[in-house]
Amino acid sequence: MDNKNVFVAIALSMSVLLFWGAFFETPNKDDQSLKTNNQVQQKTENEIAPNTNQTLSINQPTIEKKLSRKESVNKSNRIKIENDNIIGSVSLDGGLIDDISFKNHKQKVNGEKNIEFLNPSQSENGFYVESGWASIGNNIKVPTKNSKWKIEGNKTLTEKSPITIKWDNKEGIIFKKIIELDEKYLFKINQEIQNNSSANIELYPYAQITRNKVPDDIQNFYISHEGFIGVFDDELKEDDYDDIKDNKIVRETNEGWLGITDKYWMTVLVPENGKNFKSTFQYNKSFKANYIINEPVKINSSSKGSNNFRLFVAAKEVNTIDTYAETQNINKLDLVIDWGWFYFFTKPLFFVIDYLFKLSGNFGTAIVLITLAIRALFFPLANFSFRSMAKMKAVTPEMTRLKELYKDDKVKLQQEMMALYRKEKINPASGCLPVLIQIPFFFAIYKMLFISLEMRHQPFFGWIKDLSAADPTSIFNIFGLIPWDPPGFMIIGIWPILMGASMWVQQKLNPAPTDPIQAKIFAFFPLFLTIILASFPSGLVVYWTVNNILTIAQQWVINKNTTVNTN
Repeated sequence: MDNKNVFVAIALSMSVLLFWGAFFETPNKDDQSLKTNNQVQQKTENEIAPNTNQTLSINQPTIEKKLSRKESVNKSNRIKIENDNIIGSVSLDGGLIDDISFKNHKQKVNGEKNIEFLNPSQSENGFYVESGWASIGNNIKVPTKNSKWKIEGNKTLTEKSPITIKWDNKEGIIFKKIIELDEKYLFKINQEIQNNSSANIELYPYAQITRNKVPDDIQNFYISHEGFIGVFDDELKEDDYDDIKDNKIVRETNEGWLGITDKYWMTVLVPENGKNFKSTFQYNKSFKANYIINEPVKINSSSKGSNNFRLFVAAKEVNTIDTYAETQNINKLDLVIDWGWFYFFTKPLFFVIDYLFKLSGNFGTAIVLITLAIRALFFPLANFSFRSMAKMKAVTPEMTRLKELYKDDKVKLQQEMMALYRKEKINPASGCLPVLIQIPFFFAIYKMLFISLEMRHQPFFGWIKDLSAADPTSIFNIFGLIPWDPPGFMIIGIWPILMGASMWVQQKLNPAPTDPIQAKIFAFFPLFLTIILASFPSGLVVYWTVNNILTIAQQWVINKNTTVNTN
């Protein structure tokens, strides 16, 4: 069998890689039904209600002019937030956590400006977290998004100094929030109520993430989920922004977490342990991910009540998230990083390449080393396959002679070809086997390189300053010699060209298809993949190019030392 099997296998794998999401990914629309018959229909943008037959509308939207992020931050009274990883502030207008930047992650390669993640509601890219209490049927005045909170004691939130803010409803009830921050990305928020009124009260604690719009830099690529996410009753649920625009999704559970995830960043709410809660993902002028505890907190007159929850506003650093999942006992929190179907394979592969990175000091070098390791692992299998393909190439003249000799007798032709295969110990299907086995490795490496925050802004050698981005050079401006920035589809860099050239050389070392039409199709295959992969992360292109070069070397040695006797 000729090399068409190899390229067919690669073509199929690429087709799956590129188009699987378009045809086979379906939203979890069955999750729109509640696990209870007491479903509450929400009629306004910010409606939050527990598992009751009553409804509640809180934080009614107001039409206001959008401000810049800086203007929005300066507009309100704030409490500074800072540790070694994040910097920002808590707004006393509403008690919102709405200003968070990541100190150790920059917007551009070698840039100085931090990633700005959470933004005030008045800004166009508003993205913030609110929490509070819902009053159902008893008309208790509770704090809203517009309530003016006051600071008690410490005026800066750090890992060593929590803060306390309070709001008095002027009816005998005082609301407090005690906010703690660890050395990384975890907020612990304890909500307290002091009931100084003469009546016993019942209130429902809630928390909500609001995002004004879909982020401008969203990838919209199935390989990495961006949007709504949560674990409910031990099951991971992922919902795209488009899904939520079309349908509100409500779920109830006794254990879990919920939030909104970006490719590299996340905002996650973890309700108090052991509390049954209702989670809602919805859209009405803005995106909302919220939960409300189904059982009220009952506070007698002259007594206190409380509820706590955890909030992660975090960069998706693998070791950090894994540590949180273990130390905070949060089920499947590590799945907020989209490891994909090959989780059991992709994640260990990350730890291997991360170790090689720490050993070599360069992520690109680590990619080369992991490629060498994979080639060494499959060396015996590849040797067997290449010897068979070398024999196939060597007997091509004999096969051509047989086809000409028995062109009118298909049965005899098949018999003679099978006899030739047996004589030379050729397995026609052997060319596909190594490729098929390596497909999981390709998917796993591709997934890992695509989603890994650790690879973001990591340089290789020369012009590659960010292995998570495409090769920035382009043949259409002579690789930067011409002062012109071509459009995105015309950016075909040096590394993609090297990859395509190596594929072409590899193709020439294999037996050519006997069918002239097939031969012409496969002749264009390296060019096709060069164009397709030009926009992929350069780290993946480096992996494939190095893999091709190693394959060429192995094939050349085997071809040189393989002979057949067709006499």
